[in-house]
Amino acid sequence: MSVIVVGLEHGHAPLDLLERVTVPDTDLPKALGRLRDHPNMAETVILSTCLRTEVYAVVERFHDGVAELQEFLSTTSGRPVTAIEEHQSVRFDDDVTGHLFAVAAGLDSAVIGESEVLGQVRRAWQKAESEGVAGPILGALFRHAVEAGKRVRSETAIARGITSLSHAAVALAAGQRADGLRGARVVVVGAGEMAEGVVGALAGHGLGSLVVVNRTSERSEALVRGLPEELRAVVRTCPLGDLERELTDGDVVFATVGTAHPLIDRATLADALAASPSTSPMVIVDLGVPRNVEPAAASLDGVVLSDMDDLRASVADALTGRREEMAKAEAIVTDEVERHRIDLRARDAAPVVSALRQRVESLRQDELERRRQKQSNLSDAQWDEVDAATRAVVAKLLHDPTVALKEASGTPRSERLVEALRTLFDL
Repeated sequence: MSVIVVGLEHGHAPLDLLERVTVPDTDLPKALGRLRDHPNMAETVILSTCLRTEVYAVVERFHDGVAELQEFLSTTSGRPVTAIEEHQSVRFDDDVTGHLFAVAAGLDSAVIGESEVLGQVRRAWQKAESEGVAGPILGALFRHAVEAGKRVRSETAIARGITSLSHAAVALAAGQRADGLRGARVVVVGAGEMAEGVVGALAGHGLGSLVVVNRTSERSEALVRGLPEELRAVVRTCPLGDLERELTDGDVVFATVGTAHPLIDRATLADALAASPSTSPMVIVDLGVPRNVEPAAASLDGVVLSDMDDLRASVADALTGRREEMAKAEAIVTDEVERHRIDLRARDAAPVVSALRQRVESLRQDELERRRQKQSNLSDAQWDEVDAATRAVVAKLLHDPTVALKEASGTPRSERLVEALRTLFDL
């Protein structure tokens, strides 16, 4: 059995491929079901965020597993396997652990130390568990990854300053206007986690008005209820059907919806601009992957459109001043990876060690009982000494084999040792 991950991530894959391969939350059960149908797949978890889609799997055969996951990503994206291979990352065993722990810690994000990814890792694992495809191996791996991510954030200052794409998006939009966001009429499209982060980051900017546009009123109203008084005084909600009207009155737009097709096309935006009373350019930050705004809209006069590629470039400076904290975080990740490896060894060896000890202890007790029946001349105290002496001999005899088995756990040598013990002791 091998643990592998095959995926596409922001550091190696272009945005158009990332948005094609994204698996929305609503499609996760079906996608996990497709993976479950592969007999080579013992366990799977899909981690699909705005800038990465990775499939973690426990497989019987490594090369077959990689090929199956490549095919899955190809089918999901509608692109040939060769396009996936060109930009993919493939990791196995210990490298999977180090990578996932770094992801959970925010070390592999576009914004180093971002806060959102830890929740995304947790939810990906929980969704796989609820669908019955994440078993004990990936369950232990993801549980420990979440713990490692929490530890990094509690023991380092890597999360200071701009630490989420939401905050970075607000900073980017503010920097594209002469007066920042003061007095601006802001439209936020969507009411999910990304929208919640954007709205939270808007506090303190002195907005003129804030509109949350969403398909369902329940979600947008729940978002508004959690806002500080400063924003509640200027906020309102409206249905997605009113989006074009709200664009007409908007100065700044944040698009955050998970959708397969753009919600705002060039023609709609052109009509909104023609009806707008404003003479200032409309600033739009598209946080969607796939994109919420048709890329061709960037050619319109009076539009400043930024997407995830622009956002990644704008936050490159966020690394400044964090090098020392990154080193601390990387040291924590390394420590947690080693701890996970030790835990795995102990768990892998535990059943065989337990069976071996039970087998030997059973033989010891049977032999003592047989001798007790034949040699009745010994007192109870003397039999207690014999019992203690044989226990000590057994413990010493089993000590070195137990240690060797635990240390070799997870390696080919471990498999040979386990098979030998099972054969020799009929375990």
